[in-house]
Amino acid sequence: MKSYRKELWFNTTKRREFINVTQHIDRCLSESGIKEGLLLCNAMHITSSIFINDDEAGLHRDFERFLERLAPEKPYDQYDHNGFEDNADAHIKRTIMGREVVVAVTNGTLDFGPWEQIFYGEFDGKRRKRVLVKIIGE
Repeated sequence: MKSYRKELWFNTTKRREFINVTQHIDRCLSESGIKEGLLLCNAMHITSSIFINDDEAGLHRDFERFLERLAPEKPYDQYDHNGFEDNADAHIKRTIMGREVVVAVTNGTLDFGPWEQIFYGEFDGKRRKRVLVKIIGE
């Protein structure tokens, strides 16, 4: 069995962003040479997320509004965590959106359903963050 590992780095310009990383993941799969197996993609920071959904701007705005209703950024003093940081909401948003995805690899491609794409969700951005891609198989 083969194994492949790569770290992807992203810089965000806003506190919260959704970035379609599917092309980056496809490149990793191609580099790996693996044709049948499993791909794991996970955020390596506790205030960011990896998830699968549709690449539709309206849906992304809906995610943003939904998450902000559940865990509003402000007022900062509503959270016990926010002593010397102001990112308690980002930790909660990450938990809701998820840490990782696993995708089957079939015939050298990501075995997606219709419209599925992989996204990096940033909830405490404006700095460099990394994502791990691990692929195992033959």
